[in-house]
Amino acid sequence: MIIASWNVNGLRAIAKKDDFAAWLSEADPDVLLLQETKAQHAALPIELEKPEHWFTRYQSAIKKGYSGTAVWSRYEPDAWIDGIGDPRFDDEGRVVGARFGDLVVLSTYFPNSQDGGKRLDYKLAFDEALERFVLELRDAGRHVLIGGDFNVAHEEIDLARPKENVRSAGFLPEERAWFGNFLQKGFVDSWRRQHPGVADIYTWWAMRTRARERNIGWRIDYFVCDEEFWPRVRSTTITPEVQGSDHCPVSVQIDPPK
Repeated sequence: MIIASWNVNGLRAIAKKDDFAAWLSEADPDVLLLQETKAQHAALPIELEKPEHWFTRYQSAIKKGYSGTAVWSRYEPDAWIDGIGDPRFDDEGRVVGARFGDLVVLSTYFPNSQDGGKRLDYKLAFDEALERFVLELRDAGRHVLIGGDFNVAHEEIDLARPKENVRSAGFLPEERAWFGNFLQKGFVDSWRRQHPGVADIYTWWAMRTRARERNIGWRIDYFVCDEEFWPRVRSTTITPEVQGSDHCPVSVQIDPPK
C-alpha cells in the first residue's frame, strides 16, 4: 500500500499544472494526503471535490484561501477523522484523517511559527494537542501514521544552512525540542530511520531566491509512525524532482492494514 503526502500550496492552482496529474498517474498512490489546499471544499470544482475513482475528505479553514488538509483514498476508509476536537486548530483545517483497519492515517499541516516566533505559542499548543490526540489513539490500540508538513527541520542535517537559521521559523529550539521529545515517546521519523546520515535531501525550498535550483532547502515534510508500526513500513521516498509546489511529495510503502 502506497501512501503519499504533498503540501500543494493551493489545490486549485496545482491542479491546473501538468505536474500534478503527471505525478499522480506515475506515483499511483493508494492514499494521498494533501496540505495547504487553500480551499473551501464545497467551492472546489467537482473534479477536485469528488475526483473519479477516489473517496475524499476535506478539512477546510474558516478563513478562505488559507491552510486546509485533505485525504484522497482509492479505498473507502472504515472511518473518517475530522480534526482533533480542538476548535483552535480545527477552525484552521489543520488535520483530517482516515482509519483503515488498525491504522489511522492523518494528513497534518502544522502551523508556521512565523518570523520572530510571532506564532510560536500557537504552534507549540498545536503540537501538544496533536500529541495528546495521537497518544489517545495509540492507547486505544490503533497504529498511527502522521503525514504532512510539520513546518520544522528537526536536526541540522535536515536543512542546507543550519548555522544561518538558528533564529528562523521552522528551526527554533522550542519547536525542534518538541519534535525530538515526541519521537522519544515511541514514534519514528520514517525517512530518517531508513536513511540515517543522508544529507542534502529536502522537501521545501523558498521560491523567491532560486533556492530549489541551488538545492538550498529544508526537510520539513514527514511520515511519522508509532514504533510498533515501523516493521510494517517497507520503503520511504522523497521526490524533489517533482515540480508544481514549493514542496515536493513524500511517500511510504507499507504492509496493508489489518
